This record gives sequence, C-alpha cells and structure tokens, in this order.
Amino acid sequence: MTEANLPAYEKLGAFYLGRTWDPETTQTSDEPLLYDARDLVTHAICVGMTGSGKTGLCIDLLEEAAIDGIPSLVIDVKGDMGNLLLHFPELRGEDFAPWTDPGEAQRAGRSLEEHADFMANIWRSGLAEWDQDPDRIKRLRDAADFAIYTPGGDAGLGLTVLRSFAAPPEELRADRELFGDRVQASVAGLLALLGSSADPLQSREAVLLSNLLTHHWQKGEGLDLAGLIHGVQSPPFDKLGVLDLETFFPAKDRTQLALSINSLLASPGFQSWLEGEPLDISRLLWTPEGKPRVSVISIAHLSDAERMFFVTTLLNEMVSWMRTQSGTGSLRALLYMDEIFGYFPPSAAPPSKKPMLTLLKQARAFGIGVVLATQNPVDLDYKGLSNTGTWFLGRLQTERDKLRVLDGLEGAMSSGGQSFDRKQLDAMLSGLGKRVFLLHNVHEDGPVLFQTRFALNYLRGPLDRGGITRLMAERKAAVAQTQPTSQTSAAPAATAAPQAARPALPKGIPELYGEATRPLPDGARLVYRPYLDAEIRLHFTRASLSTDLWESRRARVPILEEKNGPAWKEAAYPKPEDAGHAAKQPEDEEAGFGELCGEALSAKAWKSWNKSLIAEVYQTQALTFWRTKKPKLVSTPGEARGDFTARLDLALREARDADIDKLKDRYRSKFRTAEDGVRRAGAKLEKEEEQLSQAKTDKWLTVGKSLLGSLFGRKGRGSSMSKIGRQSREKIDVAAAKDELEARQRKFLDLEEELQSEIDELEVEWRLDNIDVEEIVLRPRKSDIAVNELGLLWAPYAVFDDGRTQPLG
Repeated sequence: MTEANLPAYEKLGAFYLGRTWDPETTQTSDEPLLYDARDLVTHAICVGMTGSGKTGLCIDLLEEAAIDGIPSLVIDVKGDMGNLLLHFPELRGEDFAPWTDPGEAQRAGRSLEEHADFMANIWRSGLAEWDQDPDRIKRLRDAADFAIYTPGGDAGLGLTVLRSFAAPPEELRADRELFGDRVQASVAGLLALLGSSADPLQSREAVLLSNLLTHHWQKGEGLDLAGLIHGVQSPPFDKLGVLDLETFFPAKDRTQLALSINSLLASPGFQSWLEGEPLDISRLLWTPEGKPRVSVISIAHLSDAERMFFVTTLLNEMVSWMRTQSGTGSLRALLYMDEIFGYFPPSAAPPSKKPMLTLLKQARAFGIGVVLATQNPVDLDYKGLSNTGTWFLGRLQTERDKLRVLDGLEGAMSSGGQSFDRKQLDAMLSGLGKRVFLLHNVHEDGPVLFQTRFALNYLRGPLDRGGITRLMAERKAAVAQTQPTSQTSAAPAATAAPQAARPALPKGIPELYGEATRPLPDGARLVYRPYLDAEIRLHFTRASLSTDLWESRRARVPILEEKNGPAWKEAAYPKPEDAGHAAKQPEDEEAGFGELCGEALSAKAWKSWNKSLIAEVYQTQALTFWRTKKPKLVSTPGEARGDFTARLDLALREARDADIDKLKDRYRSKFRTAEDGVRRAGAKLEKEEEQLSQAKTDKWLTVGKSLLGSLFGRKGRGSSMSKIGRQSREKIDVAAAKDELEARQRKFLDLEEELQSEIDELEVEWRLDNIDVEEIVLRPRKSDIAVNELGLLWAPYAVFDDGRTQPLG
C-alpha cells in the first residue's frame, strides 16, 4: 500500500485498536474502533485476567504509537513485551522458526519448520481479516528504533544506574514537595536493594542518607555509590536535627552502613548494574538522531528487591525529565508497565508509589501518557487512578474482581463529574470473551465494547534469556565496537614501571587526583597516571540566535612523550560537572605514579601548552544550532541534534492536532447537511414505491464511514453516522435514482474527496522529512577564550602483574 493510499487514520493520529463488538450477535461490526492518540495524555489502565487478550491489546496500542512516531518506555515485568521486536514484514516461515515453540509443534504433530509455516499463515490470514497488510508491519519496523534492555543482567543491552544519584534538574529542585519525594524515594529504593530492615522513612539510616542527598543535590552536585560511601563515613555536616552527628549516628554504626553499600558495589553480581548506557530518559525515548524509540526494559530476571529499586529509580528519572519539558496538549511519549502488581497498591506505600502518583497527576501537562496493566484488580490504588481517563476492561477472574473494578471506575468517574450507570456497565462486563474489552473513555460519549485487532508483531509468549540474547546480539556487538575496552592501551606510560613517588612540578601548577568510581580489583595495585587538565571559558554570542552566554568546558588529555606536545585534538571537552570529581590528595598514599615526561617539569612548556590549547579550542570548539522556518523553531545552546529533532517532531504533531481540530469544526456540519440531503432525496424516491422506513433510507448513505470515523471517532457524529455502510464508491447504484438523489450523492462524494485531499495536504505538511533544517555553527572569538588553571590530574588506574591496565575513574 503506497503512502497516498494509506487509511485516513494513519495520517490523523488515530489508533486502530479493533472493531466494535455486538454482544447480542457476538460478532464484530464493520466499524473500526479508532482511538484518538491525544486521549492518552490522561493516561490509561488495562485490566484483564490471564487469557483475556490484555497483552495483545497493549501491544496493539504500542504498535499504533510507534507507527505514529510516538516513543515508548516499556517496563516489562513478565517478559511478554519483548514480542514488540518480533515483526516480520515478509511473513515467511523461516522468520517465525527461531521463535516457534518446539513443544507446541510436537503437540500439533508438525515439524518445527512446518509449524513455523503454519504460524506465518495464521498471521497472514489474521492480518488480512483485520484489513492490514504486510506493508503495515514494515511501516512499524521503520517508524521506530526497537531495543531490549536488561539492567542488572547481560542478555540485552546494559543500563547503568550510576545516574540514580545524579542531582535532579533545577526545575525539580525548586519544587519543595517534588524534591522531597525524589529524595525519599531514592533512599527507600537503595535501602530496599540493600535488603535493609530499617524503616525507609524514619530510621537513622534513612535520615542520614536523605540529608546526604539533600546536601549535595541542593548545590547541584551528584553522587555515585562511591561518593555515597565516603559521605556516610564522613558526612559534610555535624548535626542532624538538634543532635550532634555522633550522638544520632555514631561513626562505628555509620561504618557498618558504608560497608553494606560497599559490599553491594564490590559484589561481582552488581557489576552489571554499572555497565551499559546511562539511565537517560531522553536517550531511551529517542536515538541521538531524533528517531523515536520503543525501549523495552526487561526486569523479569531480577529479584523483588532489585525490581523495586530499579522501577523506583526509573520513575524518579522520568519525573525529573518530565519537569524539564515544555507543556503540550499533544501526546509526546508513553510510559507503559505491563504488570503493576505490588508497585501501586491501595494501602501500602512502596518507594515506587510516590513517583507513580506524581506522574499520574502531572504528566498530562507535558504530553506524557502513562499506561498501566494488571490482572489483579485488588492490588490497584483506584484513588490514585482518579485522573485516568481511559479504562480498558477485559474478562475478569471472579465476581469480586468485577465489583472491585466497578468501584474503582465509579470513583474515577465521580471525581471527574461524570454520571455512572453501574447496572449498564455491569451488564457489559459480564460474559466478555477473549480479546473483547469494554472501553470507557472520558473523552467519548459513552462506553463501547470492541474486539482487539490482530497484532502486527508475532505474539509468541514471554521471551527467556536466550531469546533476548538472540534478538540483541547484533546490537550489542555494534555497541561493543564503539566503546573502549577496559584495557587502556592509549593510557600514558602504559608499559613503564610506576614511580614510587610523585614528581615535583613547577611552582604554581595545580595538581589534583581523580576519584576512583570502581573498586580496585583483586590482584591489582593502584597507579596514578598523568593527564593535562584545564577548565576553559568560552563566550558565544549572536543576536539572530538570541544567544549571549559563557560556557565552561574541561580539556583533559594524557601527557605524552617529550616534545610531542599535548594531543588537544583528542580531548572530549565535557562540561565540568560531567568530567568527574577530583581531590587534592591521593586516595591511597602508597599508590604508585606513572612516569612524567621531562618537558612537564619546565614552566616554559606549560605556557606553550596553554597557548596551543587556546589555538585548538578556537579551531574546534563551537556551538551548533538548528533552525526551521516552518514551524519557526531554533535549537537551544548545547541542544543535541536528536533532541532538537524530537522537539521539532512534537511541534509538527501539535500543528497536525490543531489542524485536525479545525477540520473537525469545518466539516462536521457540512457532512451532516450532506447526509440529510441524501436521506431526504432517498426518502422521496422510496415514498413513491412503498412505505418509508428508517432502515431503507440509510441505505443511500453508502460512503464515508472509514474516513469520517477516522476524523470524528464516536464523538458528536450523530446516531445515523454509525450506520453508514461500507460499500465502495464503484458499487453505488445510481442508475435507477432520480436526478436529485444522484446530485445529492455526488455532493456527498465530492465533500469526502475534498476532505481526503485536505488530509493528504496536511499529512505532507506534517511529515518530518519534508521540513528543511538549517545548520548554524557559532564559534567564539579568540579574545573570548580563557584557560583557567591548566594543571596536572593524576587519573587512577588498576595495574595487574601481567601488564594489563584498567581505568578506575
């Protein structure tokens, strides 16, 4: 199917979830169930027992979001959501074979290859039955980047939690309540991971850790686990409340807490938590190029304590990221959790509950939709779900479960000022079959039953470790090729024997020691190696970009052999806060020191290095801006291209949504008038032949349903709209109609063509690849470059007896 022939809902931000269901005939109607993407900004809950089709519905929803360019962050508790990566556009048996259950094939009396072909045929016929073709699978695959992460494991992509104690953004720190919640949840999550029995809110461990985080975070300083250990041993304050520190929490007892955290950090099993991509919400939602992502974070392999720690950390990061975004009424991104059991209970208060409540209350204003799923209605805090606008309710296990769901729905509707017909909803919920759901959406006129469409992805059930490993093997190999190895062959003086004492530098040269963020491995000795380190101040200014700012950056390179000079071209030039911590004294006075070239002992050389650094910075350091004329958008200083592209994509979606609203306003009355004209002309013709009936006059309205349904959904369409037939334009029998009826029908068809033409034009206008993006490079003047404190940094390394080296910072 070409882009021009796509269904209208593919261009209008409408999600095709299935077809309406008639409980009397137990059949689907011809009417597609189309869900407005913007309705998800008021969040959704999906409840259904095992076998109800809940997972399939949620995968349908995530598929539709991806096709529409909306990224998703998927917390996968059970392992089902990895199916989002099983998309096979060619629908070949050989594609299905690696994911086919041998036991299932054996029970069916087929070979593995035969069963794979059988499943491929099921998907081919199933998609056709629901008016989907293989090209739609390709559109899904191409629309987003799909990946599976396994924090604390190595089957999928790694995800480090070292950022979990990074300082929250300034916007969140300024909100006293949110800041307090962030501190409390972070401490509770850490204590849970430690297996501590201490009260996560009021114990002295919690009080100390909370004060440590508050002290550093309020100054914009982050902490890693190593810094947290040092802070526990030597806190930067001497009182807690009115008591002195030693009375409240003696040093001996603090050492025990520090040892517990250090044991966690040093344990081999915890090392996988320290490896992989940083827990960066923006990068989990968009690639560096700005392509939307579907990031499935599988936590099925973790213990309960580890799951709670990670989910709490992730939700906290989501809240922090949310607070840095601009407000919008369009859907920006989705956060989905496939089994909320234990994380959002009605009475208990696990550390995950507060950040989840914050998201449910505040994410709407930022265009972030939260979708939660569960098969256990009793374990949901329905008061917390009072802001949830969409409820997908499937088959439930017991009558008690149904009553519990009805109570929760009644509370949500009452808080929203809506009427609640308990008897009607009870009747609709009773006797639901597989893949049949009750949809209650506060943005619609009333509840509706529907059957879910056939999923585009192959739903083969939960993925085990081996399945995730196979899916992500190629991706992990590509990541490994772009990352440096732990053996640092480029380190200075890699083969030289370490000096016993540090050399004496020229007077006035600053000397610092990098902080080790990893424990020293067994059998290794600590050796400090010399790096040049400087802070640079750069002034960028241009009126047309509304830019006038000073930026600080760090330059850090190894000191090479004599007369070669510093390799400033190889410096990364990070911001100071991203360059790591440094101290004025070495961590271990018995550590060795790498050799320092003789040139570094000359004050003249340091002056020369200062000049060469300025020359290099002038040639290479710049701010890159991106600008578009329509919509009028300019990147902010330091904003990455991918982040700007994501922001541009949202601006285009907002423009699309605004134009859709205008289309609705303009065409709703036009179609009603045209529809009435056709019906009157048909009635006039029928009246000459027999008694008029409503059913007979509706037959003249044989066009427009799919298009009008895409635009108007079920809101405000009038009762007759839902009865319009699906006959194609070519089958309209106008031969026997009178001139007036033919003219009325033609007018209706012309109006439909006019609307379709406008939709096509808007779709082209909204497409990201049709927008011209101008790149602007802004460089500082030489006079606006200052080098502050060019000095020597001793970077910590682990050196083994066999010559291997490993950076510790």
